[in-house]
Amino acid sequence: MIGFALGLLEYRLMSAVVIGALRRTDRSATEAEKQDYERRIRILRGALMAMTVGLMPILGFVIGRALFG
Repeated sequence: MIGFALGLLEYRLMSAVVIGALRRTDRSATEAEKQDYERRIRILRGALMAMTVGLMPILGFVIGRALFG
């Protein structure tokens, strides 16, 4: 449960920084480009969520079991 909470916190921090930077560098000229850029940001947000909230607690559990039995 602690790994899940830390993963969620990490996701919130990472997504705020990374997606904020991506939005500042958006140079879309047309509405279609803007929509494609937003679609890619949603995909990135999903990947970040899967890695931080899904993978990190599992990895922490495996490492904890390996080190401390």
